[in-house]
Amino acid sequence: MTTLHIEHAVTDYAEWKAVFDRFGDFRREGGVRGYRVLRPVDDQRYVVIDVDFDDAATAEGFLALLRTRVWGSEGGNQAVASPPRAAVLNHVDAGGPGD
Repeated sequence: MTTLHIEHAVTDYAEWKAVFDRFGDFRREGGVRGYRVLRPVDDQRYVVIDVDFDDAATAEGFLALLRTRVWGSEGGNQAVASPPRAAVLNHVDAGGPGD
C-alpha cells in the first residue's frame, strides 16, 4: 500500500470540501483505493489528505495529474490558500496498543 500525503491551508473548509467532493470520479479513475481528510485540532483552516493506492507508480501518476489538471488550472479549488505540499509514502510499519 502507498499513500499520497497532501497538505495545505484553506480559506473556507466547506467551500474546499464541496470542490473536493466533485472530484470523486477523478479519484476513482486515478486508482484511488481510499482517502482520509484530516484537520489539526488547533487550525481549522488547514487540511491534510491521505490518499491510498495499490502501488507507488499509481500514486506518482495521480500526483502528476493533480499538479497539471487540478492544481495548475484556473478551475482548481479557489478555497486553497497555499500551494499544496505532497509526498508519496510507502507503508513500512503499523501497530496498535502494546506493540
